[in-house]
Amino acid sequence: MAIATGVGAMPGSDFAEALKIILGELPDLPHLPELPDRGVASAMIGRTLGLIDHLGFDLQPAGWRLTDASGIDQRRARSRLNQDLDLLEEMMQGYSGAFKAQVVGPWSLAACVERPRGDKILGDQGACRELVQALAEAVSEHVIDLRRRLPGADLILQVDEPVLPAVLSGSIPNASGLHRQRAVSQARASQALQEVYQSISAAGATALTHCCASDTPITLIREAGSLVSFDPRVLEAGRLEEFAASLDAEQRVFLGIAPTPIISDWRVRELLDSLYRLLDMVGIDPREASDYLVLTPACGLSASGLSSSGSTSVASSLGAIHSAAQEVGA
Repeated sequence: MAIATGVGAMPGSDFAEALKIILGELPDLPHLPELPDRGVASAMIGRTLGLIDHLGFDLQPAGWRLTDASGIDQRRARSRLNQDLDLLEEMMQGYSGAFKAQVVGPWSLAACVERPRGDKILGDQGACRELVQALAEAVSEHVIDLRRRLPGADLILQVDEPVLPAVLSGSIPNASGLHRQRAVSQARASQALQEVYQSISAAGATALTHCCASDTPITLIREAGSLVSFDPRVLEAGRLEEFAASLDAEQRVFLGIAPTPIISDWRVRELLDSLYRLLDMVGIDPREASDYLVLTPACGLSASGLSSSGSTSVASSLGAIHSAAQEVGA
């Protein structure tokens, strides 16, 4: 049977409320909510930098920057995450089953975080190497901490790589905006990803990589050692064969079939129709593939309202994706 989960980001600033909705509507694979409405320290990049102990970062007007020592914003991100994990442990005491958390991957961090004197870490191979090593150690410690807090959980750690295709194609602008960062080779990209994935696996979790770009490098990610999460509605035709190969290999595939942000509630029949069209394009029987399918929103839900009537919209929409997953192949 297919299952459903979220991507990561949720709207609003109340962690307990967001987690309550997730646990109620996505019981087969709940996830750790990220709440960027609380500020940059709670957004995906800040949250990940808060996990890293051996490199310092601070928030500058232009964004996050590598520094000699941890700045107040990195310390705030670390403190906020620990508070959230304490609440998670309390609310999920005795939980048994799959559970997912999220971090930002090495290449998206390198493309978004600046070096001390400006420009992106991506432009400095030595700094990139240090970042990969620090992140690999951080994700290992994060998984170990999650296993301690949720001893009955089968953990999945999602590595968010939204700009990985741009890194590979050399389309990330430099500081001036007049030029582009040099393209990273497939081999170099794979090596860094593999180091992070191996660290996740060694700590006792399954690696999953999320990218919702049209040219998501599915094969590169799979061969480096990760499951793949992507938006099939925008996927280039040439990538569909890579998607089919994942199912042929009996690997779970996370499909972002629910459009985001939530403008109107998702409908079960519309979600199923979208999924069946996709499977038909690659000649796959839904009944044969159902055990390997995970249905998700296309991206995070931070742009969808959570208060008052918005709360009902998010909850009912997540409930719809869960219902659609249960009907796959029926």
